[in-house]
Amino acid sequence: MEKFSHVDDAGKASMVDVGAKEIQHRSAKASGHIKTSAETLDLIMDNQLKKGDVLAVARIAGINAAKATSSLIPLCHNIVLDHIRVDIFPDEVGIVAESEVSCTGKTGAEMEALTAVSVALLTVYDMCKAVDKMMVIDRVMVTEKTRL
Repeated sequence: MEKFSHVDDAGKASMVDVGAKEIQHRSAKASGHIKTSAETLDLIMDNQLKKGDVLAVARIAGINAAKATSSLIPLCHNIVLDHIRVDIFPDEVGIVAESEVSCTGKTGAEMEALTAVSVALLTVYDMCKAVDKMMVIDRVMVTEKTRL
């Protein structure tokens, strides 16, 4: 079994040394979902929530979150992102968030893509919690990861 990358020989948490890694173009995609009531979904789509345009705010929150990943997750490297895309759209039972993040460096992209999706969905939750107490965030996952 492989050893965890963020644990040193003494079993303590440590940041991975990426100094010897080669610079590569890296990208990752992630997705997630928040299940809402039908009434809440209608309010979102009709832009009738008191806090404003849920889909637009969630999209911007996701973009900002990708840029802040290393501040939120202690052992993530601070990387320069070349591109961030966050899409938020309805499905039959809630809202889907998808992200794509790319960078040129020695590490990165998947944690930033996951963070973008997670914060976008948390933003939907925050903006809708006054009208829907039963929302469920699920299916947050990396859907693609590349290195060139």
